[in-house]
Amino acid sequence: MNRRTLIFVALVLSLLIPIDAAFAKKKKKAAPKGTPILWQQPTDITSRNLYLGPGGTDMRPDLRRITFIKEEKGGYSKKYEVRDGSGREWVVKIGKEAQSETSAIRLLWGLGYVTEINYLVPRVTIPGKGTFTNVRFEARPDKWKRSGEWKWKSNPFIGKPEFQGLKIMMALINNWDLKDSNNEMLQLRGDGGNELWYIISDLGATFGHASTTPLLWRFTRSRNNPKNYAKSKFLEKVKGDRVVLHFGGKNRGIMKDISVHDAQWMASLLSQLSDDQIRDAFRAANYRPDQINLLAQTVRERTNELLSLRPSVQIGRN
Repeated sequence: MNRRTLIFVALVLSLLIPIDAAFAKKKKKAAPKGTPILWQQPTDITSRNLYLGPGGTDMRPDLRRITFIKEEKGGYSKKYEVRDGSGREWVVKIGKEAQSETSAIRLLWGLGYVTEINYLVPRVTIPGKGTFTNVRFEARPDKWKRSGEWKWKSNPFIGKPEFQGLKIMMALINNWDLKDSNNEMLQLRGDGGNELWYIISDLGATFGHASTTPLLWRFTRSRNNPKNYAKSKFLEKVKGDRVVLHFGGKNRGIMKDISVHDAQWMASLLSQLSDDQIRDAFRAANYRPDQINLLAQTVRERTNELLSLRPSVQIGRN
């Protein structure tokens, strides 16, 4: 091996060694720890305030002063990170998804699901960015550690009533954007120790419609469209003990194992919500009175569809 070749080999090795060392030092990210929680049995569904939602009165944003922090990239809607007058940080969502997401959070929380904390602000000025209407404020509590996404097809709740019920709710509110990146795990300290909340962090693509025909799906999907939502179908049929939902979204394969028993479990929770509570979930999102009536009526009708389900009789052939 001549001198030139030796110098070349030494140079290559000198470049590779730091890279190998960097890989050796890089630690595998530890899995988040805590008791997995998707749903918690509410003490009394009928007493839940769906106008204020999971944050109640105490967590409402202080709008006396808004400070822009940064713009958040990605997603369908424009989003900014801001700080309010009390020093709390929020991610604000501007555009069509703000109203639908605010209402979706309240309905899920009302039934016992763990959720984000959000509020709809009818009008707000963000310094340096402009004045906007119907803005969703989503809280970023200091004690909540955001620990990555969870998967629809692989999680600790597969087959459990609360997971089956969550899938039914996604069809009921027409959430067609069921991608894993919209899911989030939150680590926090609960009364019984560390908890790991499995939430759906992005529920903006709701209360609209999407075709169940794959070729038409991208052209027919809509979000925050009360008229489209009310005209869309919810249940297809009952086949034996299986409920066929009219679902035209991503990950539609997860909807194939819904049973009548699952539907009855969810219906038993939904039926505890009063008409006023359901209306409050939409009133909190600053919908017009006619839209509130239409959306609330549709949720009630779909609840009644679930309540009426019975296994179909299978007649064998001779």
